[in-house]
Amino acid sequence: MSSTPELSPRSVGSSEESGVFVVRGDRQLDATLRPSVWDEYVGQSHVKNNIQVLLSAAKKRGDMPEHVLFYGPPGVGKTSLAHLVATALEVPLKTTSGVAIERAADLAAILTNLEPGSILFIDEIHQLSHKIEELLYPALESGTLDIVLGRGPSARTVELALPPFMLVGATTRMSQLSSPLRSRFGGGVFQLDFYSDEDLCAIIKRSAAVLGLTASEEVIEMIASRSRATPRVANALLKRVRDYAQVHEREIDTKTCELACEMFGIDQLGLTKDDRRYLETLLTGFKGGPAGIRALASALHEDPDSVEHVYEPYLLRLGFIERSSQGRRLTQTGREYLRT
Repeated sequence: MSSTPELSPRSVGSSEESGVFVVRGDRQLDATLRPSVWDEYVGQSHVKNNIQVLLSAAKKRGDMPEHVLFYGPPGVGKTSLAHLVATALEVPLKTTSGVAIERAADLAAILTNLEPGSILFIDEIHQLSHKIEELLYPALESGTLDIVLGRGPSARTVELALPPFMLVGATTRMSQLSSPLRSRFGGGVFQLDFYSDEDLCAIIKRSAAVLGLTASEEVIEMIASRSRATPRVANALLKRVRDYAQVHEREIDTKTCELACEMFGIDQLGLTKDDRRYLETLLTGFKGGPAGIRALASALHEDPDSVEHVYEPYLLRLGFIERSSQGRRLTQTGREYLRT
């Protein structure tokens, strides 16, 4: 059996980001698996090429690159791109999230403490409040921050000069981002899409090498086909197959991979029991649809937001469901899947 890192007790839970399982405590390992140079970043060639041109041109001019926004499903590489931008520019990266910036003082503290030339990465930037957005506009356009001191008649506005910085925004909910904020990303707004099995195989091969694992092409292809077209899920599944193999003292072969996926409830297409429950509810509870999102969410005992953004994107990609103004409908392909 191939040598693998020593296991430590971990807790396993559901992940709203990926729609499948996640193992808490793997953040440090996930950072290790993240690509550190452009050549290690697989897929999203159009986005990668555009960003490299943007950064190279800014370097030649001696300017800070313009702000950029990445949007797309969870786990497709938005955060990795932000890290690569900082690495390419050889500047510090400050990471935060839209939900963490609740008050004007939070934004002021972040911006005024940036080192000159830094990259500020705001994940889930659509969660910024309207008030915070308005404060951010002059910071992005003119490099200043307007702070109101005092209250009532004695209140006054102070304009703070900010160090030069580049904002990299990321969101999974492009529709919830306001038009004024979108327009401030002069460097470009880039969509990241799901990955092909070929690209996922390349990612899994690299991750296996980083983890010190030996896996055949068949095992790599099997993991890729069950990874929901998402690198984050591919890496998570690879680690869980590794854990299963080590605990049961087995080689990492196709049989071990099959047994591990069966234990985790992941089928050949990467669908979980929750995905199948969605499809079965739509078929039996709503006769295949159309079903309104709120009614469907209530039947699943989930909130509509989770149903729409966690379950449905991959099912739509597979062609198992379709959305319309009347609601969700199970397709013929989806019906055939349930019959297998």
